[in-house]
Amino acid sequence: MTGRRRLGLVAATATLLASAPLATIFDSWTWLLQVLLTVVMIAGAAVLARTLRFPGWAQGLSMALALLVTLTWIFPSGHELLVPTPATLAHFAELIQQAGEDTRSYAVPVPDRDGLLFVAVLGLGVVAIVVDLLTAVFRRPALAGLPMLAIYSIPVAVYLDSVPVTPFIVGACGYLWLLVADNVDRVRRFGRRFTGDGRDVDVWEPSPLAAAGRRLGVAGVLVAVLLPLALPTVTGGLLSQLTQSGNGVGGGLGTGNGGRIDLFAALSGKLTDSTTVNLLKVTTTEKEPFYLRFAVADQLTATGIGSQPPSGNALNRGSLPDPRRESSTNQTTFQQYHAEIEVSDALRQTMAPTYSYPVGIKDLSGTWAYDPNQQVLYSNRSTTSKQRYSVDYLRAQYTPAALRTAPALGPDDPLRRAYTSVPVNTFVNDLVAKLTKGKTNDYDKARAIYESFSKKYGYTYSLQTQPAGNLAEIEAFLKNKVGFCQQYAVAMTWMVRAAGIPARVAFGFTRGTAEDGDTFVITNRNAHAWTEVYLQGFGWVPFDATPSAGVSGSARSNWAPDVDQTTSPSTPTSAAPVPDSSASLAPGQNQRPDRANDGGGTATAGTFSSDEENWTGLLIGGTIATLIALLLVPALRRVLLRRRRNAATIGPPPAVVDPGEPGPAGTVTGIEVTSEAAQARADAHAAWDELIDTMIDFQIAVDPTETPRLTAQRLIKETLLSAEPAAAAELLGTAEERARYARQPLQGAELTSALRRLRAGMSHSASARVRLRATLFPPSILLEWRLALAEAGTRTMEAASRARESLARFNLRRLLTRTR
Repeated sequence: MTGRRRLGLVAATATLLASAPLATIFDSWTWLLQVLLTVVMIAGAAVLARTLRFPGWAQGLSMALALLVTLTWIFPSGHELLVPTPATLAHFAELIQQAGEDTRSYAVPVPDRDGLLFVAVLGLGVVAIVVDLLTAVFRRPALAGLPMLAIYSIPVAVYLDSVPVTPFIVGACGYLWLLVADNVDRVRRFGRRFTGDGRDVDVWEPSPLAAAGRRLGVAGVLVAVLLPLALPTVTGGLLSQLTQSGNGVGGGLGTGNGGRIDLFAALSGKLTDSTTVNLLKVTTTEKEPFYLRFAVADQLTATGIGSQPPSGNALNRGSLPDPRRESSTNQTTFQQYHAEIEVSDALRQTMAPTYSYPVGIKDLSGTWAYDPNQQVLYSNRSTTSKQRYSVDYLRAQYTPAALRTAPALGPDDPLRRAYTSVPVNTFVNDLVAKLTKGKTNDYDKARAIYESFSKKYGYTYSLQTQPAGNLAEIEAFLKNKVGFCQQYAVAMTWMVRAAGIPARVAFGFTRGTAEDGDTFVITNRNAHAWTEVYLQGFGWVPFDATPSAGVSGSARSNWAPDVDQTTSPSTPTSAAPVPDSSASLAPGQNQRPDRANDGGGTATAGTFSSDEENWTGLLIGGTIATLIALLLVPALRRVLLRRRRNAATIGPPPAVVDPGEPGPAGTVTGIEVTSEAAQARADAHAAWDELIDTMIDFQIAVDPTETPRLTAQRLIKETLLSAEPAAAAELLGTAEERARYARQPLQGAELTSALRRLRAGMSHSASARVRLRATLFPPSILLEWRLALAEAGTRTMEAASRARESLARFNLRRLLTRTR
């Protein structure tokens, strides 16, 4: 195999190693299988193009075609036959658009969404092509580090916690391997290779210069990894000030899309059951708390409602706004309460649950900001997983009589223009006009719309909705009158907006199940959506139009009572939890942290059942055990080899024969080939091999030009052996020398015990680091494997060369030449 083809394969492998950071982005390994297939196809196309001696531009084109065909196989549109078509390219564009939406909807690690997987595979394929061209065509492998570094910048930009260091080390090792392979190829093309002492060696033979290069490479990686950990974090400096954006929030929290989630409430669909998982535990001083909320949606479309990215100030950069001092709520009375919120590992999202009007938040780890307009707590770097924090919040005290005094907003009011836009639908407009006829204030209009979602008007809660047919989604729901929480919330929001009153959808959790008096346990079955109506002078007032019988942990109020009860409560009451109540999420939405539900659907992408957690633990434990076992393979190999050699040197102790004594008179003493003599020579050679490997393990130089006796004497001097180990070294040297050159070998010597004493003496004179390496990672075994790999590579290249020569006999060009 030529150097360029070999470099192409190394470049492909280095690209795969550089893709390790993607393991922190996805929560499964589907991406790795797809990337592996793509890189293998690209590398195969490159090898084929170079075998056919294509020019550089043709090599790049062949790799690009291989990438396109592989993407077509992995992400088919259903309209192609192995090769891409215009429909395939249109499908790719849809996947890219879907990936853009998913990046705003999911916190890492993300599930296996086709759009995200397509972008990952496409990006890694492009990187593989660029790295291959820079390495094998332009012979600039150092520049190949730039696209490889771009891969690592992905988790730096989007990872919510501190960026793991392991993927960086894996990618750096791949990059160093690429540089080493290029330099080895350059040396092979140049001529011979020399060691530091001027002796020429083979390319794959170890040398002091190569060892120094490897040490420098490892040291560079360690310095790059460990040095930033030792440096203090710098905040508040000029760089931090220049990189801040928005309202003074670092990291782009002010105007970026940090924490943005797509709160799309579908108006049709049926629900699926799922395992109940505990998400939060809340302890509050409020006797009957209302709902926890974590996001709002205010962009109404014909098929649902979406969200704007939040924007606010960081928690550590100013106090939270106090609504008691704001004009928008100056007619509202508040009661202050305190809550302790504990989030499980299952709820992993960038929107932290909190009650309305928080005035103090403590112990929330990470970088968080608060949007006073949406009243949401969000982050673009941290998640809610395993968070424990406290919240001081205000509960608004509304009365129907007070809310009726709220004046209507003017038609040019910015808030009214922003929160009253709706798609045109004649049926909804006529229904709203009919319900609000004769109502003179905004509260009575909203109350009339709210009360229309009741059994009196035929509305019921159901997990399975009726098909929309040719009707608009909102119109189908209002006519079928069957649905779940998101349909009720969006429908009421639409109708209130059609009445000219600002409204939006809030997402969060119901109060959950009471435990120990003031403690409430909230599960995925308590995820919920409701409507918030803006009344001037009172702010955003909540209305939950979903029938309480279908919502676990539901709560009602005196300004929005349970319309399905015969009497309206004068004080806030709690609807009894419904056992085994199901979710109110649309199908397929139970894996989104931003999708609310009432029961079966999970509220976050990080939810696992107990069986899955057990399997996860077993998988992690098995992986760790496998890694430990792999690390112990060299040590085990060394122990087995030592035992085999020791067993070879143990046998029945025959009498020691000294060939120097003369035989009987008149006879000539010669070399007698007997089984005992042959066994003695084999024992001496095995013991000497063990001695050489032991010297390599303890980093003692081995010179193959020395005689065994000189090697033993040098070993005694260099390691300062005591009497017993020195005598053992002399015995082993004499046995090997007699086995090589004497007529009769040395028989009956205790070579095994001599090896044991000599090893103990060498270990005593060595440093702790050398002893540890000799035990866990014996250099003699590693050298044996390296030489075996080099030999296998040589044999493989020779076989490939012979196969190429054989195939060359059937070359069409040669056959045509012969026929002329």
